[in-house]
Amino acid sequence: MQADILLGLQWGDEGKGKVVDFLAPQYQVVARFQGGPNAGHTLEFDGAKYVLHQIPSGIFHQESMNVIGNGVVLDVIVFRKEIHALNRNIEDIRKNLLISKKTQLIIPTHRVLDAASEASKGKDKIGSTLKGIGPAYMDKIGRNGLRVGDILQADFKEKYNKLLQKHLNLLKQYNYTDYDLPALEKDFFDAIEFIKTFQLADTEYFVNEALASGKTLLAEGAQGSLLDIDFGSYPFVTSSNTSAAGASTGLGLAPNKIGKVMGIFKAYCTRVGSGPFPTEQDNDLGEQIRKEGREFGATTGRPRRCGWLDLPALRYAIMISGVTELFMMKADVLSILDEVKVCTHYQLSDGTITDKMPYCLISEPVTPIYQTFKGWKTDLTSKRNVQDLPQTFLEYIEFVERTLGVPITLVSVGPDRTQTILRK
Repeated sequence: MQADILLGLQWGDEGKGKVVDFLAPQYQVVARFQGGPNAGHTLEFDGAKYVLHQIPSGIFHQESMNVIGNGVVLDVIVFRKEIHALNRNIEDIRKNLLISKKTQLIIPTHRVLDAASEASKGKDKIGSTLKGIGPAYMDKIGRNGLRVGDILQADFKEKYNKLLQKHLNLLKQYNYTDYDLPALEKDFFDAIEFIKTFQLADTEYFVNEALASGKTLLAEGAQGSLLDIDFGSYPFVTSSNTSAAGASTGLGLAPNKIGKVMGIFKAYCTRVGSGPFPTEQDNDLGEQIRKEGREFGATTGRPRRCGWLDLPALRYAIMISGVTELFMMKADVLSILDEVKVCTHYQLSDGTITDKMPYCLISEPVTPIYQTFKGWKTDLTSKRNVQDLPQTFLEYIEFVERTLGVPITLVSVGPDRTQTILRK
């Protein structure tokens, strides 16, 4: 068997949580391969709403084994809160959740360093979620980090104190004192004892043995492809590889173990925090979309910036990850509009027209070129079959599909898992 990958193709918040939850019954293993508590995967079903930050979105399906992979950075305090918020028998969760011993730990001073770093940047801040993600990945790359497996070792406290002292020295350089270390550490070490009660494993063996035995596996990405540390809108990016390649390094899967690559995108675009956004509508239209789409960050609560669908950026994300099929999300949000626009090309500062992403959208700003479509002005939330969709909406789907050269096989028309239309 080969593992399938599910990715966000924009600047995050595309609706990955809902789709993983929808697809999970088809998979025996669901595995998170990168990111951390900066992710917010929202699931709605049976009249309830759940937001998962680190736990794989297959956790609500008892027949699925869920894996937090080595590519994730884990905040044990957030993890404990997430587990309790699930309102499920904790023993059932322990049976269905594996945590890689190689997963990096976020310690309290990682979050403090994140805040100190952002504060020092002033107007040039990148819009961090302040969850300690960047500093944790920096320690990982710098070979200073702590891993989940370390908490089982006799010298864990010694390793912790060594990393802590490094952080305290850095905070002195920032002249940052707005934190209560004893209180933070108490919560942290209580949560460390809590996580010891879960299955901590060499998950790279588990996922490969699962595939070898014929089990199906879905690798769940976090954030979005345009936030990739290498290929995103640098430096306004996250600290991990959000593309398909991240599934290999974040789970221990060889490239030849990858099967389908499913890419999720909204029928429009959103972005949280700072950074370039060519099709942004910083006006009444953007506010209208934000209000209708409830576009506020699942992790931070911050209002999302909203704009039209950007096909050059989407095509770029598809190319980088070798996407084989597309899922269109939140098309119902645009039902309120008389007309819908799609960016098909960019005009560069020298007048050149291109459908490619420039090296840097900051130093090479672009002017989007739009194609306008008649709006469908129909409530899509009750639709369950392709033949029930309005013709104007079908024309919009077909244009996007034809332009990108990748089939759109799923269309979401609402937040609930039942509000999903398969389009083969």
